[in-house]
Amino acid sequence: MDMLERMRRRHSVRKYTDKPLDPDAIRALREEILECNAESGLLIQLVTDEPEAFAAEKPSYGAFKGCRNYLVLVGKPDKEEAIGYYGERIVLKAMEWGIHSCWVALTYKKGKAKGEIPDGYRRYMVIALGYGETEGLPHKGKTLTDVSDYKDGDPDWYRDGVEAALLAPTAINQQKFKFERDGEIAKASVSGLGFHTKVDLGIVKYHFEAVAGRNHLAR
Repeated sequence: MDMLERMRRRHSVRKYTDKPLDPDAIRALREEILECNAESGLLIQLVTDEPEAFAAEKPSYGAFKGCRNYLVLVGKPDKEEAIGYYGERIVLKAMEWGIHSCWVALTYKKGKAKGEIPDGYRRYMVIALGYGETEGLPHKGKTLTDVSDYKDGDPDWYRDGVEAALLAPTAINQQKFKFERDGEIAKASVSGLGFHTKVDLGIVKYHFEAVAGRNHLAR
């Protein structure tokens, strides 16, 4: 499964089977997490076979069923964009192994969630992981020209990168981002007000770079 196929198959999943994560998949995810933490200075952690964080009685919207595995996204203050970028990198590695996911900011039991949070760090959110009862469903979203200055005749890498960004998960599917191209470099920015827009920006940047190449996105 190539990267673009993983992006297309990744949908938010909230209902999971009781099948444990494959041991080889766990090893691969832990290796990816080590690399991400080394690059970013984050303290992302994988928690497995732990049912308490998603056992809370919550309103029907956003409710989870059967989730026993999750990523804990921990970092120092003002690391929202890095949380999004590296969290999504791990999400797409999980998808390579057929593991479904869902970004979660509110509908979990914060007091029960595991994971180390050293002084000076904070837990931003978690990402549910597991084998879904279904693969989830795509949501109707914005178009290429809604989120970029793309026009006919622009390079293929730019079109492909923005289309990959449109496949990225964003809070309540708000897609509050914008791409602009200057020659061989594109710039991504937050567009308008919304929830967790800096985290979302990191997520869409990873999608763009994973398809168009890191050399085409302004750092």
